[in-house]
Amino acid sequence: MSFSIETIRPYTGSGFKCALFDFDGTISLIREGWQKVMIPYFCEVIEALGTDENTDEVKAEVTEFVDRLTGKQTIYQCIALDEAVVKRGGAHVEPGEYKAEYLRRLNLKIADRKNGLADGRINPDSLSVRGAKAFIEALRAAGIKCFLASGTDESDVIYEASLLGVKDLFDGGIHGARDALLDCSKEAVIKNMIERQKLIPEELVTFGDGFVEIELTAALGGYAVGVATDEKTGDGVDAAKRTRLINAGADMIIPHFEKYGDVIKALTVG
Repeated sequence: MSFSIETIRPYTGSGFKCALFDFDGTISLIREGWQKVMIPYFCEVIEALGTDENTDEVKAEVTEFVDRLTGKQTIYQCIALDEAVVKRGGAHVEPGEYKAEYLRRLNLKIADRKNGLADGRINPDSLSVRGAKAFIEALRAAGIKCFLASGTDESDVIYEASLLGVKDLFDGGIHGARDALLDCSKEAVIKNMIERQKLIPEELVTFGDGFVEIELTAALGGYAVGVATDEKTGDGVDAAKRTRLINAGADMIIPHFEKYGDVIKALTVG
């Protein structure tokens, strides 16, 4: 097993009062492999236009905007797909239609995982980022209020969090995407958290594997921890994730939370 903490900028504040967590890829592995559903589907939509483009170039374009928008509500990636189609002369399609088809395909891929968790055939630990639940419990024990914000639809996040046994660990609530496009954006969650909890930015620590939550936290002056889990193996650092998270402004990179005591020590929480 591989565990190491890469500190890019050490924490210099006086302590944290609140912690914000992303869900998919940070706590949950239920949706591991979602990119392998979204990217081929989006490429399929573009290639159906018959523009005779190089397939590698189309894939590179799609991969770029999917990665860049990871952490935002799924609809934003679908908006980017629609823009890519329209700029090629294709017809505008409501992004919600693309989202519905993507989710249909994704749910086919992950149905056995969710059903297995629900009926007890699958141990929740096998579909959780290592040590995530114990780490959240340790933060709570240290008096830190925990929040969860995800770009996945809120009802799905709540259900999947319950399957993994973490739903009741977030005193600050579970926030996910809703039908209204801008509802429950991570930016809104963070700003509301700072205002309602009367935080100064250095009292917030964020844990995530998406560009968005890391960039937002860094811009606001909080401490951003990139969780660069290799989701396929569950161990070690995914090099591409690490690069993306550092580019977004991560102050620290960890592979998972298994040695959570070391993470807490590095953060000077305990």
